[in-house]
Amino acid sequence: MPFEQTWRWFGPNDPVSLKEAKQAGVEGIVTALHDIPVGEVWQSDAIQKRMQVIKDEGLHWSVAESVPVHENIKKRTENYRLLIENYKASIRNLGRCGIKTICYNFMPVLDWSRTDLRVRFRDGSITTKFEMRAFTAFDLFILRRRDAEKSYTAKQIADAKDYFGTLSDGQKKELERTILFGLPGSLQAYTLDEFRSAVGEYNGIGEKDLRENLLSFVKEIIPAADDCGVFMAIHPDDPPWSLLGLPRVVRNEEDVEAILAISGSPANGITLCTGSFGAGHDNDLVEMAKRFAGRINFVHLRNVSRNADGDFLEENHLEGDIDLYGVMKALLIEQKRRANLGMPNHRMPMRPDHGHLMIPDEHKEGIYPGYSLFGRMRALAELRGMEAGINRSLGM
Repeated sequence: MPFEQTWRWFGPNDPVSLKEAKQAGVEGIVTALHDIPVGEVWQSDAIQKRMQVIKDEGLHWSVAESVPVHENIKKRTENYRLLIENYKASIRNLGRCGIKTICYNFMPVLDWSRTDLRVRFRDGSITTKFEMRAFTAFDLFILRRRDAEKSYTAKQIADAKDYFGTLSDGQKKELERTILFGLPGSLQAYTLDEFRSAVGEYNGIGEKDLRENLLSFVKEIIPAADDCGVFMAIHPDDPPWSLLGLPRVVRNEEDVEAILAISGSPANGITLCTGSFGAGHDNDLVEMAKRFAGRINFVHLRNVSRNADGDFLEENHLEGDIDLYGVMKALLIEQKRRANLGMPNHRMPMRPDHGHLMIPDEHKEGIYPGYSLFGRMRALAELRGMEAGINRSLGM
């Protein structure tokens, strides 16, 4: 049985159309109501309006990615109680409208981080990378975060200083723009002062505090998801380690175990993002796929080449350091188990996560890094072929 093949679409302003997605071979669309301010309720009429746009193209809205978690919930400050109630209302409205999978994350301030969004790959396409010395240089010499040097080793500081000294003023500005880049679905970015203020609001919130805040949030929202048959899928941190002194608590097996222990309900699950977990040098993605198979509610397949210093490059999907064959095999075996048991979530929604910017898309306006048409079309075709081979080898 194949995965439900899905495609992330950023709504009517996405330069990649639903017609193009359909011709790429997808069945389900992964999208969100990006125009609704974070923290407000997703009302049923707005959800149904978006559903109809997708249905008119012969597709269906498969996954809500994502319903953003407001920073006040993460910090448990100000109006966080109201915001949690609003979040539960959005879950219920999505479930009642027929959208049964919701992806969310709990990353403070930054949804993801890269230091270069236009890396010329070996085949001439364009990809993204994260380089630790560049990020450290931004923190120390551009952001100038208070006590930033305490977050790094003497070698990391020296490497960052040497690197920063090689940059022109234009390159320094480009590094700043890249790190402050907007969240998926928006090309809006922080200003440096806004960013500095947002980071500063986490002063005094350590890893233990953020984990407790996350687990309390999960405990509150899962009953709402259960009520309307929704499967929640928390996305791992990208990359899976602390940045800018901000704690991150969805990084590895131990973190996932703590989240899943809050509730044994199938509604309390994860998004297995092989690129985000995979950037962590110590994370074994095949083992994680096997260990957490029963609680994987959404799948992002992506590959990276990585090292122990924290550097990584987004690779072609069937290359890199992540064994996507092993991951996919474990998940397809789990799908068969669920189908045999008649489980409602037996077919996992999977999307090709990111893709390189290729020649036909290079001059299109408004393409969010990683979300071009041709790069993802290639990725989906490769993944679909590997999936068919695995299914046949397993007699499925």
